[in-house]
Order: sequence, then structure tokens, then C-alpha cells
Amino acid sequence: MKIAFTTSGNDLQAPLDSRFGRAPKFLIYDLDSSAFELIDNQQNLNAAQGAGIQSAETVAKSGAQAVVTGHCGPKAFRALNAAGITIYTSDAPSVAGALDLYRQGQLKKAETADVEGHW
Repeated sequence: MKIAFTTSGNDLQAPLDSRFGRAPKFLIYDLDSSAFELIDNQQNLNAAQGAGIQSAETVAKSGAQAVVTGHCGPKAFRALNAAGITIYTSDAPSVAGALDLYRQGQLKKAETADVEGHW
């Protein structure tokens, strides 16, 4: 199973980014192989609109079945749900910290968007 983490860094020690749609990068972690890849999301950092939807499409194309992020807006939430991707929010300081919480079953599944659009 693959999990997408929002981040601004290049490895597991990188900070977990608080925003989904305008996160600079996605770290796609494969639980089966413990390998990861980075996907650049720079094109959405300054998008006037649609960043959440475009980011959701990027994550879906990566094969991720779950997302861990700080917050998720309404359009991204709907797009991720439509793609069958589970959303978890976390205030962990790093991707590694959020991954540990996921493995321990301590992340709460998001039931709705927790910020308004263009956040």
C-alpha cells in the first residue's frame, strides 16, 4: 500500500506540510517495500484556483491509497474521496513522525474538510 505525505522536503525527516493542495511536494511511501518517491507539486503553489483538485489527481495517479496532511480543503476532500483515497490529518512535525502514527493506528481518518477553500 502507498501513502502520500505532504511535505516541503526530500526525505522522511522532512516536515509534514500543513496544506494539501499547495504542498510543495508529495512523498509517496510504499509500506510493502519501505521505499519512497517524491512528486513535485510546484505547479499548484501559486494556482489561482483548482490546486486541491489538481493535487488530488496527482496523488491518485501515483497509486496512493491514503493521504496524510495537516489540513484538507473541501474540493480536494471531495476529489480524494471520489478517487477512493482515505484522508488522514496530522500535526506531526515530520513525515517520519506521521508515518509512525499511521503504523500505530493513531491517525484519525478525516470525515470532512477541515479548512475552507483557498487556504
